[in-house]
Amino acid sequence: MRNEIESYCHSCLRCIQRKTLPSRAAPMVHLQSQGPMNLMCIDFLCLEPDMSGQGNILVMTDHFTRYTQAYPTKDQWASTVAKVLVEKFFIHYGLPLKVHSDQGRDIESRLIKQLLDLLNIQKSRTTPYHPQGDPQPERFNRTLLNMLGTLLADKKQHWSRHISAVVHAYNSTKNDTTGYSPYRLMFGREERLPVGLAFGVSIDRTATTSYKGYLDRIRKNLKTAYEKAQEASDIRGQRNKKNYDLKVRIQDLQPGDRVLLRNLGVVGQHKLADRWKSQHYIVCKQLPGLPVYQIRPEGSTGPLKTWHHNHLLPLSEADCVPLQSEPQSTATVPQKSHPVTRSQPVPRVTEGEDSEDEETSIDWLWPSQMSEPVVLP
Repeated sequence: MRNEIESYCHSCLRCIQRKTLPSRAAPMVHLQSQGPMNLMCIDFLCLEPDMSGQGNILVMTDHFTRYTQAYPTKDQWASTVAKVLVEKFFIHYGLPLKVHSDQGRDIESRLIKQLLDLLNIQKSRTTPYHPQGDPQPERFNRTLLNMLGTLLADKKQHWSRHISAVVHAYNSTKNDTTGYSPYRLMFGREERLPVGLAFGVSIDRTATTSYKGYLDRIRKNLKTAYEKAQEASDIRGQRNKKNYDLKVRIQDLQPGDRVLLRNLGVVGQHKLADRWKSQHYIVCKQLPGLPVYQIRPEGSTGPLKTWHHNHLLPLSEADCVPLQSEPQSTATVPQKSHPVTRSQPVPRVTEGEDSEDEETSIDWLWPSQMSEPVVLP
């Protein structure tokens, strides 16, 4: 009897939807890039508007060098994103090989797709509700908020005026992951800062006598810097992956398996909402080299959804049987009492009170499917 009860509770679909906590079901996988402008990650940061009406920041980070630019905007329309990409980034730094972003409507719009296709730029995106898939802009957003948060109260009302200086300071500072400043990895030299000019210090400490000599020195320095930066980045990535994977509970998924989809994007108060949706999905295939799967609703041919493994809950055959399909039974206890149905309240009599003055419902005493009379003691 104990085993049957435990098995029934573990296979109860309602309990699974509500009580099963999301877990790390897939090990960490890092984005890969081989050089500057190979992979550009973009994202929007929203904060309170300043006096000029600017309330959004379009953040663009080169994945390899960590070189970042941030552009304040008044909205997130696709036309605004296209204008910033072309006039403020592509013209100054050139075209990246690939652009990576989340699934925001502004960046995933038809206009941006046509623009990138016209410029022969590849486009990739994260899975829904998985910000870890776009790590560099997300990490920079936290740094940027901390830097803007240190402004004086009167300057915070005009934070858009200080974005350029703040980002400039970030690009000129040594990055903990690569061991070099983003500016040096992007342009091959350290920036000439006011503090260096004030003390008469030459960053490169070498004079250039010819263009060829300068070009040879830049190539040599960049090659050394890229190798060391890649090595340092790999060491940091392996350490982060090791710490992350310690809490991973591997759940194998194969094509044809049934899964539940995590209940995300619920609007408003949702403390009583289920953690997993009731719709069953079928795993179609796994994307190569990634813990990302394409799924479709059970009993349907589409459309396919692409979700990260952490947002999928595998179901066994026993879990796939809904609670409503369980056979109904009637519990009878021999007692001298009138039968009470589910729709009738149970009188509660307290000392000194009449039974007709106070009543309470007993709907919570048994499953909602029970409709036969039950005799109570």
